[in-house]
Amino acid sequence: MVSKATAIAHPIQGLIKYHGLRDEKNRLPFHDSISVCADALFTRTTVEFDETLKQDSLQINGKEADPHELERAIAVVDALRSLAGSKTKVQIISENSTGGKGLGYSSSAFAALGKATAAALGLNIDEKSLSEIVRLGSGSATRSLTGSFSIWYANKSGRSYSQQLISQDAIDFKMVIIPIVSKIKTEQAHREVLSSPFFKQRLKYVKTALKEMKKAIKERNTEKICELAEIDTLNLHAVTMTGANRMLVFEPQSISIIRKVLELRASGIECWYSLDTGPSVFINSRSKYTQQIVNALKEIGITNPIVSGVGGKAEIV
Repeated sequence: MVSKATAIAHPIQGLIKYHGLRDEKNRLPFHDSISVCADALFTRTTVEFDETLKQDSLQINGKEADPHELERAIAVVDALRSLAGSKTKVQIISENSTGGKGLGYSSSAFAALGKATAAALGLNIDEKSLSEIVRLGSGSATRSLTGSFSIWYANKSGRSYSQQLISQDAIDFKMVIIPIVSKIKTEQAHREVLSSPFFKQRLKYVKTALKEMKKAIKERNTEKICELAEIDTLNLHAVTMTGANRMLVFEPQSISIIRKVLELRASGIECWYSLDTGPSVFINSRSKYTQQIVNALKEIGITNPIVSGVGGKAEIV
């Protein structure tokens, strides 16, 4: 017997970003976080359960996954196989729409994997419970699963899951995304947050930042959302750069883009930068400014920007 399903999910940009895990095995964060999905980027994942298969396998962007990548994927699959009472082996084929580090593809990869696996196994599972399961592969997958602007609760009545805050077409919010390649391992940055002298201060700051971001989203205040995301970027990287390994994830191109954003804003073009744990840059703005931003990036040799709106929930296709 063979059962098969394909799902698409959109990666997230952290707005109030999560940093560090208080429980690495179960991927439980220290604090809540808020993100937005990018509809121009996606992961497409196909899972096929086949009783003739001798072992589980995972292919990512045309290459066989390494043992650690396979282990993370099977943690999600096993949780769903257990619910379905199945022991059938699985073949997983996953493809991202672009390259680039710091674009949130781990979020969309595991959201798509969970969505497709649940469908292939015929499970009728609610979104909250599925978001708790995809979290076992990547914490941010919870928010990729629920889509749009979503909050991931670190601990809400004893559970850690994601919930959408507002529909994807409710706000005039655009991203100009510049993918930048890097060999940075983001898991390392999460592991060493406690070694930064600034991490305790981040935990205090995040409480206020979350309230402000939720308010800005509720009021559909694009400029405030963008500004808060830029402030959080600086706060996050202050922690990353002062951890035990003093990780610097920016590339020279990242700095050039940041400087161009500051120049554009000084000239009256409303735009703000945002970086997750990687060198790729999101420039957040509104629809009326996107072409001006793209044109300005050409002046510094950026020829591959991706203009994106807000992405929705993970879906079966």
